[in-house]
Amino acid sequence: MKGSFFAIASIAYKEFLHIFRDKRIMILILALPPLLTFIFGHAFETTELTHVPTLLEDRDQSPLSQKFAQFIASKETFDWKLRLTDPSRDPELLREKVDAALIIPVGWGTSLNNGDPAPLRLIADGTDTTTADQINGALQAALGDFQKQQREEMIYNLPEEVIDMGEKLPVEVRKQFESAMTPWSIKEEIVYNPGQRFIDFVIPGIIGLILQLLTVTLMALTIARERESGTLFQLMVTSLQRWEIVVGKVVPYLGISLFLIATSVAVAYFHFEVKFVQPLMLGLICFLFLVCSLGLGLLISAFCTTQTQAIQFAVFYLLPVFPLSGAFAPLEQLPDKIQLISETFPLTHFCHAFRMINLRNADISFIAGDLIFLALGSIITCAGAAVLLKRIQE
Repeated sequence: MKGSFFAIASIAYKEFLHIFRDKRIMILILALPPLLTFIFGHAFETTELTHVPTLLEDRDQSPLSQKFAQFIASKETFDWKLRLTDPSRDPELLREKVDAALIIPVGWGTSLNNGDPAPLRLIADGTDTTTADQINGALQAALGDFQKQQREEMIYNLPEEVIDMGEKLPVEVRKQFESAMTPWSIKEEIVYNPGQRFIDFVIPGIIGLILQLLTVTLMALTIARERESGTLFQLMVTSLQRWEIVVGKVVPYLGISLFLIATSVAVAYFHFEVKFVQPLMLGLICFLFLVCSLGLGLLISAFCTTQTQAIQFAVFYLLPVFPLSGAFAPLEQLPDKIQLISETFPLTHFCHAFRMINLRNADISFIAGDLIFLALGSIITCAGAAVLLKRIQE
């Protein structure tokens, strides 16, 4: 046992020297994780639309339409651009450099007063399917606020005769009218993430993607680099066991990766004010995820004969992980068959377990399956790398 410890330590020391002597890798390791956490964090800090370039064309030019135009101009969701009235043609969004156009049709103000309100026209860019729906929802909300304001003004300006007539109505009828004039609402209570901060949801995906990008890629180069330089066969003819070589290769990157997690978490905590709960459980999740990712990189490295092949395999693996792991969007939005593929990615289980603990403060029973998957993944990938090393020797 003592001999194995010194054997692993010697391999780890050799790998540490190689990492520290390469200034480019050191810059990549030290600067990239906090920088990407900062950039991705701001990119996904909120999903609320603000200052969307939107065109407004008032073809009605009535006092009510102008009042609505002034009201909606105060909304920060939109960055309004006025267009001269031209009923002969609709605005071209691409030429006008806007994402949507709101047209107030001729006679809109009159239709509101006649009891048959005409709809406003919204022309939205459907290139980004989510943005079009959000613009429509924001406009519907603004229109509802304007309608409420108009209703309150109308009630306030009612003639006294109408008020006297209303007081003569039975109490039950007056209450029905009052209920009909009052907007019906839903009392919403948000649990687990009451502030509805998207950054709290997405931070596990940011940390996981950065770590997997670095660990898989760098680890995939280790054995392939040794094979290209000819030092791998020198290691193989020594008295070192295959598992000792595997563990010795993993340990340096594991230590560095734990440091990277600390820097990413520090940026999330101090800059984005993300709160972390159950640190020991989160540490266990991160540790298993790192070992699994490092084992996967080592398996790729043992399978490939050159560093170029290792990079190509790592990229081919990471490409589907980005959109299909649930890092930036709920996994439930994917089709059922695609979800089955997603369940094979360690990042999927890391994000699920991390959010269960950090957002929902769940106990270990809710993430037992994720922990088992990551643990088995760590064992299988590291054992697979050891088996491939044995075949190389043969």
